Amino acid sequence: MTIKKDPSKISGMFSAIAPRYDLLNRLLSGGLDRRWRKTAIDQLPVKDGVFLDVATGTCDVALEQEGRGAKARIIGIDFSHEMLKAGRKKTVGRQIHLGRADALRLPFRDAVFDGLTCAYGIRNFASLADGLKEMLRTLKPGGAVSILEFTTPSNPVVKFFYLFYFSRILPLVGRIVSGHPDAYTYLPMSVMNFPDRKKLAEIFTECGFTGVKIRPLTFGITDLITARKPG
Repeated sequence: MTIKKDPSKISGMFSAIAPRYDLLNRLLSGGLDRRWRKTAIDQLPVKDGVFLDVATGTCDVALEQEGRGAKARIIGIDFSHEMLKAGRKKTVGRQIHLGRADALRLPFRDAVFDGLTCAYGIRNFASLADGLKEMLRTLKPGGAVSILEFTTPSNPVVKFFYLFYFSRILPLVGRIVSGHPDAYTYLPMSVMNFPDRKKLAEIFTECGFTGVKIRPLTFGITDLITARKPG
């Protein structure tokens, strides 16, 4: 089943679940989300520089990045006001600057960032290619992206239990804890509609990235995607 990605509806959905978003992340991932974020940040070749976290949400990735580089300047953008509101509460006094922006039209000049991150956001882009091209445009030559995204495991046994959990357990728990009827039904649907690893690597390459690598994490339930801008 193909789903239509309406930016205003997706933004509204994330705004509705923002107050309990962190709790649900910990609960539904069994705490693995923290390990995944650290792994993603560790792939960036430089610790100090200017970094952009796209779809920053409640700023977990930005905070992880700040803890890695003493001189890092980090900017986080998101299209959900309520998610940013939650993120601002967590980043008071930190060297993290937040703003509301569309990932398909980043409000930055060309070649400004040493690295870009995005955790579980590219799946929600109305146009994946447009979002990736904007990332490439704002990266400095030789700059890197490190991206996390959910995927469907290839191992048949893992896939069976994963799909059962994703389609039955996760929506129920998500609905009860978040109070939102659709958010955690949208999640498994959006994952199942996302390109597989081979196609995803092709899209990154077609958008101009080089050295594209996709590494499955934790039995393949999430992918770590790394790539560079030529130069």
